[in-house]
Amino acid sequence: MADLDKLMGIDGAVAAFKFSSKGELVESRTVEVDKFTDTVLDLVSHVCVANMAISTMQARGWESMTGMGGFYPVKGFTMVGFDWTVVANDEFGVVIPNDKIDYDAAYAALNA
Repeated sequence: MADLDKLMGIDGAVAAFKFSSKGELVESRTVEVDKFTDTVLDLVSHVCVANMAISTMQARGWESMTGMGGFYPVKGFTMVGFDWTVVANDEFGVVIPNDKIDYDAAYAALNA
């Protein structure tokens, strides 16, 4: 299981957060307190839960309609913005600027 301190240890990480299955922010760490407030991270948490639900629906639908496997369960997702990227799994997320993102390191820390 990931923890916030380990996620903040990823090179370039500016915020790490834990959220509930309903998308409510549980806990956070940030180096840019004025930019990634708990209000912002709560909204991002809801986006994470919504995207995981949609991705899961699509994966299950694809598998059942095509008979192809390997798409479910969904283990995480990435949301790329103009300046930063969020990488998340079922309960944790990390925010990293696009010019410093290492997707492999982010997923490794999330799945540790």
